[in-house]
Amino acid sequence: MTTTTLAGVVAGLADGSLRVIDLTTPLSASTPALRLPAPFANLIDFSLEEVSAYNEPGPYWRHNNIHTGEHIGTHLDAPIHWISGRDGDDVSQIPVQRLIGPAAVLDLTRVVAADPDHLLSVAEVEAWEGEHGRLTAGTWLLLRTGWESRGGSEAEFLNADETGSHTPGVSVECAQWLATEREITGLGVETVGVDAGLAGGFDPAFPVHYHFLGNDKYGLTSLRNLGALPPTGAVIVVSPLPIVGGTGSPSRVLAIVEG
Repeated sequence: MTTTTLAGVVAGLADGSLRVIDLTTPLSASTPALRLPAPFANLIDFSLEEVSAYNEPGPYWRHNNIHTGEHIGTHLDAPIHWISGRDGDDVSQIPVQRLIGPAAVLDLTRVVAADPDHLLSVAEVEAWEGEHGRLTAGTWLLLRTGWESRGGSEAEFLNADETGSHTPGVSVECAQWLATEREITGLGVETVGVDAGLAGGFDPAFPVHYHFLGNDKYGLTSLRNLGALPPTGAVIVVSPLPIVGGTGSPSRVLAIVEG
């Protein structure tokens, strides 16, 4: 990229011909989080612990300690998060150039409205490619499902009953195909995890985790505002904390689109 091109990006952001869309769910104690059934252990929820607030412990400043699991809210899954990627990168080792790339948005809102357990198929991806072109190397594939509308209620967001959590995801076949047949960087979803709510019963269990992280690809969860992005043409910027040894990190995720 030339200096002239970079100057054009800066000018575009300033004059509004380029817009920045925040794809991140605000992080608070009420942010919906994954709830694993017993006997599995769950992460702690996000919380703030006040250290000082313009008072005796700190008369001129306010600051807090934060307490959170790695995989809370909008977050990135690194390869070592899953057994299939256990020898891969932790979140601090992910090459930074892979955190910026083109976004491909596949809209499943209508089918998910009719079936919350819908699983993305290879045929659906190929149909999208037939209209918009083959998924290119370095692309982040983002699934728009309308699930963000449930984000104000953890119960609605997790959509669980006695049979499990009913949230959309990706079929076993499609997860393996995307992980091995397309040179995409990762998958981004609006749901609490990159796999479907019932994916614990698939073979392999949680196939997006298994195939993507085992093939040096990444996951992004709890995204918002995907409806503001075109099917192609946006650029996504993913900013996790570089936690040494971290299996993932809460992340700010931004998209740049033509205004």
